[in-house]
Amino acid sequence: MESLWDNIFEEDRKRIEFLRAELNRHNHNYYVLNAPEISDRDFDMLMKELEALEAQHPEWDDPLSPTRRVGSDLGKGFQQVKHIHPMLSLGNTYSIEEVGDFVRRTTTALSGETFEVVGEMKFDGTSISLIYENGRLVRAVTRGDGEKGDVVTENVMTIKSIPLVLTGDNIPQSFEIRGEIVLPWDEFDRINKEREYNEESLFANPRNAAAGTLKLQNPAEVARRGLDAYLYYIIGDNLPCDNHYDNLMEARKWGFKISDATTLMRSLDEIDEYIKYWDVQRKQLPVATDGLVFKVNSLRQQLNLGFTAKSPRWAIAYKFPAERGLTRLLSVSFEIGRTGVITPVANLEPVQLSGTVVRRASLHNEDVIRSLDIHDGDMVYVEKGGEIIPKITGVDTSARAANAVPLTFVTNCPSCGTQLVRVEGEAAWVCPNKFECEPQMIGRIEHFVGRRMMNIDGIGGETAQLMFDSGLVRNIADLYDLTHEQVAVLDRFANRSAERVMKGIADSKNVPFERVLFALSIQYVGETVAKKLAKYVRDIDTLMSMSVEQLTAIDDIGPRIAESIVEYFGIESNHNIIERLRAAGVQMSMPQEDESDRTDRLAGKSIVISGTFTHHSRDEYKALIEKHGGKNVGSISKKTDYVLAGENMGPAKLEKATSLGVKIIDENAFLEMISE
Repeated sequence: MESLWDNIFEEDRKRIEFLRAELNRHNHNYYVLNAPEISDRDFDMLMKELEALEAQHPEWDDPLSPTRRVGSDLGKGFQQVKHIHPMLSLGNTYSIEEVGDFVRRTTTALSGETFEVVGEMKFDGTSISLIYENGRLVRAVTRGDGEKGDVVTENVMTIKSIPLVLTGDNIPQSFEIRGEIVLPWDEFDRINKEREYNEESLFANPRNAAAGTLKLQNPAEVARRGLDAYLYYIIGDNLPCDNHYDNLMEARKWGFKISDATTLMRSLDEIDEYIKYWDVQRKQLPVATDGLVFKVNSLRQQLNLGFTAKSPRWAIAYKFPAERGLTRLLSVSFEIGRTGVITPVANLEPVQLSGTVVRRASLHNEDVIRSLDIHDGDMVYVEKGGEIIPKITGVDTSARAANAVPLTFVTNCPSCGTQLVRVEGEAAWVCPNKFECEPQMIGRIEHFVGRRMMNIDGIGGETAQLMFDSGLVRNIADLYDLTHEQVAVLDRFANRSAERVMKGIADSKNVPFERVLFALSIQYVGETVAKKLAKYVRDIDTLMSMSVEQLTAIDDIGPRIAESIVEYFGIESNHNIIERLRAAGVQMSMPQEDESDRTDRLAGKSIVISGTFTHHSRDEYKALIEKHGGKNVGSISKKTDYVLAGENMGPAKLEKATSLGVKIIDENAFLEMISE
């Protein structure tokens, strides 16, 4: 018969297994997908529960437990190297009392010896390790899994706040300095506005944006993003000083950006005042922060205190609570995008959050409004905490007026009055009057002239509205009928402005077909789909003649995209626009390719590329595979014929290829195959 203890032990075992699985999943969401589902505090609570259970049951020890490792952000296209010193995480605290516990533990561990504490700002970005030799940057490595990381030196070299060559005295011959790559709020706003304009998904917060930017394959695009960096920890054998604070001050002289928040303290009262001060003042900083860090100053004492399996005993993080404000809902406006989607936006009494005054917050869709049970004039809770787009997270129902009525979603388009329809399987309501609804018409003009579409300089949102209201431009083809005289007499225009617009229109005639296709505003045809379609169909006439069945036969083109394309070209006015664009000289086909060196040596072969290469880039190898009749695929399956493996092939891909018996070839073998 099972005893009570047997049942308790079995429950503990199941709970340990559950917690390990959950924490591994959340680690993956946070570090790999950049899409966390829970707060840092909730994650820490789960971790602490698992640590306690594992301490009670050492018989169930697992070297791969989340308590024994650091989450990973390893990418697929970068060389990976082992860190000279592991990059560990910090233990988190959420109150001055918990920081006090850290101070008391440290005092005990140092046998009562006095010590100083350095307070630092905890920036919300992505960690970086920089290696300098003889005063020059030689390598930049991401945190990765704490043991090894991705080499991103070329990308980091584009960050202007990181010195490439150091100046000053007392510079060690070789050392490592660690810090945080961040994206300033202003740059974050600019990038998200661009992404919204191009109908790309928005970055949730600056940390996601910084992490994603650092992993881009194009250093030029990294440079355009405007990343910044703060450095906070130096490691080396011959550092100029015997304490952390003075070493940072020396590093500042060498050219590193060291936060002005870095402060030397000698008592818990000073730490308390430091927390109170920065809990308010951080809102004025130009970058996102999510807490403070406290470190024992003396390097000797740090060495004596040592490390646990995953964090140093001489440092602790204090996390700020998510910033939340209570304000009144004044009204809700319903805004229309170029695809006809209706977005409800809450207009609020001004409230200050994270250094900015918030007056508007997205309510996303009707389902969100219903779930929050919002009424007219409610007092609502607004959160920003890392999110650039404020969100309403709750309602203070105790402050609700007795006669308040529930907020209702509009049933007709606020602009043209057309009855809205709901997209099947989605939460969005849409105005179906695509080609006569004014905001949608203007939105298509704005989209068409955008940088990643036709790149017509001098025409932005206000100018598009002005041209539309004046009757000069009612659709995208009208742009090519404009004259210098017509543009020059518009409000706020002059000869020079008109010349810039006319030159932009003339230059747009050289924009390649794939971007023209993206610029047409065919629903669901984004930048990636447009490239795939252009490469497959080669010209606009072929695309216009294709059926849904023919379109869905193209890789990655599903029924929804295919039906949208057929619907677009089934409208006579769109045909007329295409013909007018063609007559104006806009590119309506792909350039003729040199077919002389194409072969079928890889015909019918599916090939996965992994790792880094010597003779060609990954993109060049993909082009070679297609030139010789093969097919590039992203993941390994039983249908994969070869894995083209370079240096640092992903271990997961190596394991899967081996288990499935897929042949792994190096680049020399591949080049022999296509040159036979």
